[in-house]
Amino acid sequence: MASTVSDRPGYGQLLRIPGAWTFLLPGFAARQPFAMLTIGIVLLVQHTTGSYGNAGAVAAVTGVSMALFAPQSGKLADRIGQRAVLLPGVLVHAASVSALTALALADAPLWLLFLAAVPTGASVPQIGPMVRARWAALLGAAPGRKASPLMSTAAAFESVTDEFTFVIGPVLATALCTGVHPAAGLIAEAGLTLMGGLLFAAQRRTQPAVRATTSDDSERHTSALSVPGVRVLAVAFLGIGAVFGGMQVSLTAFAEEIGRPGANGLLYGIFAAGNMLAGIACGAVAWKSGPRRRLIAGYAALTLTASGLWAVHSVPLLAGLGLLVGLSIAPALISGYTLVEALVPASARTEAFTWLTGAVALGQAAAVTVAGRLADAHGASTGFVVPLVGTVLALVTLVTLRSRLTPRAPGRTVARGVGHREPVTVD
Repeated sequence: MASTVSDRPGYGQLLRIPGAWTFLLPGFAARQPFAMLTIGIVLLVQHTTGSYGNAGAVAAVTGVSMALFAPQSGKLADRIGQRAVLLPGVLVHAASVSALTALALADAPLWLLFLAAVPTGASVPQIGPMVRARWAALLGAAPGRKASPLMSTAAAFESVTDEFTFVIGPVLATALCTGVHPAAGLIAEAGLTLMGGLLFAAQRRTQPAVRATTSDDSERHTSALSVPGVRVLAVAFLGIGAVFGGMQVSLTAFAEEIGRPGANGLLYGIFAAGNMLAGIACGAVAWKSGPRRRLIAGYAALTLTASGLWAVHSVPLLAGLGLLVGLSIAPALISGYTLVEALVPASARTEAFTWLTGAVALGQAAAVTVAGRLADAHGASTGFVVPLVGTVLALVTLVTLRSRLTPRAPGRTVARGVGHREPVTVD
């Protein structure tokens, strides 16, 4: 399915690739509900229990469960095909969300809500990683081979799509929960997941091929996590999750602290807009530097911009700095996803993407908890320390272990990291 492309990538060229729209539109519909899940749980559980603490705890269980189970879903998709994983997955998710909704409305004990939250998170369809794997299949990505000039464009396009989803989803869920019924957000999430997931699964022509394994094909028996570079990227993406989670909680606490709770939506919208704008720009540029160098530069910029958040005490300044933080996220995310296509064989690529997605979710869940406790105990400003600490640790990891982000030359077992040939340059 490899496509021939010129050396001047662009969104128009990317979207003209035959077959792209057949999975992009249902993929967008299928991933939209993911952004509605957390806020839908918070609003419903808070309504039924009267406690934001309980609501946040149930949502956190869902996030952790997703982070732990998503890579297994990705591994199965690589081995038996995306359709075979999606069809039962969306059915289980719709049933789990329905059960959680019914328990909350029935004023069930909190432990039952926690119990229902586990399969709800574990069954979240990994549409984003699956779409990225389809792009890689269309563009003919392979470890040790020079990447298509459109690979970074595709990664940027997906980053923008993800961010757009997280702008629309929470707004839609909130409107349904407050304007229709407290359970309406979750009901819509389950319905859209089921409909979108089934439509996406129906697009068989663009899903990555599943090849039969042989005893000589050792890379097909190995997890994507066995690739050293994937482990480094997963740790680094915890830092991005720390930014998302820390910003969500700390901006809310800051707006309430200054007596302007309505400013929260504006501040977070500016932060998200920065991410979207940077993503659009990254995809439109023909980069001369490699993805590893751009990844480290992106995290350095993210650390620098996040370092001043705790000291800002005015809405205009926080909006401006939040915009800069958002502008720094997209280059880091896009470069990391681009590296996956150079590091990981096609037989484990969906799993690799889900490890990164799961790492973001896990970092976000941890950051929400820590930033919330810090903000409650010491004020909103201390909550902003969480994004800074997360990005510092991620940057140190990347700089220290940057040699592991170089793919092996073709002809060796990439997934096991075996071989002593000269590495392919990705700088």
